[in-house]
Amino acid sequence: MADKKLKHEQVQYLEFLSEDVARAKAFYTKSFGWKFTDYGPDYTAFEGDYVDGGFTTGKPAKGTVLVILYSNNLEATQQKVVEAGGKIVKDIFSFPGGKRFHFTDPDGYELAVWSL
Repeated sequence: MADKKLKHEQVQYLEFLSEDVARAKAFYTKSFGWKFTDYGPDYTAFEGDYVDGGFTTGKPAKGTVLVILYSNNLEATQQKVVEAGGKIVKDIFSFPGGKRFHFTDPDGYELAVWSL
């Protein structure tokens, strides 16, 4: 029987560079409840309900892929992001199919969160 997390052509794993892996762990734990497993001082893997990935030591690059997460309560998620140290770069706005906001994490990565 195939692993139900493994779906053909889905995004399977996200890997970010971070200048401070401990800071990245604290931010994503507080914002989204991700769980982390350390593999030495320069790498940590994370898992959430529908996401797996990791952080490794390095300088983040701007202008890469926009990662978009889903929320059942956009306002509450935005508040958690702000409380964890994220910076809102596009406040909640409507788009065809829902609404979303964009934020940067402490390493400067821009992500978005959407809702119906």
